[in-house]
Amino acid sequence: MSRYVTRRLLQLIPTVFLVTLAIFFMLRLIPGDPAISMLGFNATPDRVAAVHKVLGLDRPLWEQYLIFLGNLIRGGMGTSISYGRPAISLIRDRLPTTLFLVFYSNVLVVLGSVPLGIWAALSKDRLADHLIRIGMTVPLVMPSFWSGLLLMLLFGVRLRLFPVSGYGDTFAQHLYYLFLPALTMALGSGSLLVRNLRSSLLETMQADYVRTARSKGLPERRVLSGHILRNSLIPTASLVGVLLAYSIGSTVIIETVFNVPGLGWLLVNSITARDYPVVQAVTLVFALFVVLANLVTDLAYPLLDPRVQYE
Repeated sequence: MSRYVTRRLLQLIPTVFLVTLAIFFMLRLIPGDPAISMLGFNATPDRVAAVHKVLGLDRPLWEQYLIFLGNLIRGGMGTSISYGRPAISLIRDRLPTTLFLVFYSNVLVVLGSVPLGIWAALSKDRLADHLIRIGMTVPLVMPSFWSGLLLMLLFGVRLRLFPVSGYGDTFAQHLYYLFLPALTMALGSGSLLVRNLRSSLLETMQADYVRTARSKGLPERRVLSGHILRNSLIPTASLVGVLLAYSIGSTVIIETVFNVPGLGWLLVNSITARDYPVVQAVTLVFALFVVLANLVTDLAYPLLDPRVQYE
C-alpha cells in the first residue's frame, strides 16, 4: 500500500505542472486588466503602466510563469492584487468554510441516498420504487443554482426556517447557516447515488452467492448487510469519488448564491477583480483536492473488497 500511495503521489507532480500551465495561460485570456480594475476611474496610461511594473505584468508571459512556479515551489502563491495579502493566507482563512460545506453536503448525501437506494431496490417496481425514482429525477435535471434559489425562497424567505447567507461563528451556527447550501449540493449528488446504488443492489441480488446464502437459511437482514450491500458498494464507491470531486467544484456556484465566505466565493470575486495570484492559487487548490479525492477513492476499494489488490 505504501508503494502504491508513493507512486500515486509522485504522479501528482506532472499533473500539478499541467494544471499550473493551464491555469496561468487561460487566465490571461480573460478580458480585462488588473491595473484598470484597481485604479477604476483614475486609470490613465501612465498610472496603468506604473501598476503593471509594480505587479510584474509588464514582463513577458513566460517570465511571469516562471516567477509563479518559483513562488509555488517555495511554498508561496504570490500576493493578492486586491487584498494586498499573500494568496496563501487568504486561502487559509477561507478553506475551513469550504471543507465544512463539502463534508456537510456529503454527510447529507450518504444519510439520505443509502436508505433511499436500499428502499427502492427492495421495493422494485412497486409504488415506493417509482416515487423515489421520479423524486430523484427532479433535482438531477435542475441546475444547482436554481435549486438553491428555490430552497432559499421557500425555507429562507417564506417559512423563515433557515438563513439565506452567512456562515456563523460556532459549530452549531455553522450547521444552521450552511444547511440550505449543503442540501442544495446534496440534492444533485444524491440523485445520482440513489439511482446507482439501486441498480447495483438489484444486480447483486441476482448473484449465485446471494441465492446460496438464502438457501442456507441465513436471515434476510444478514444476507442484505453481509452479502448484498457490501458487494454493491464497490461500483458505488467509484461514483462517490466522482461526486466528491464534483461537490468541491460546485462550491463555486453554491457559495456565490448563498454568499458563503469560502474559497468559491473568493474565486468568483477574484475573477471579477482580475486578481491573478488569488485565482491561480484557489484554482490550484481545487485541482489538488479533486486529485486527492480520486486517490482516497482508490484506497477505499480494498477496505470494501479484500480481493482488490494494490498494483
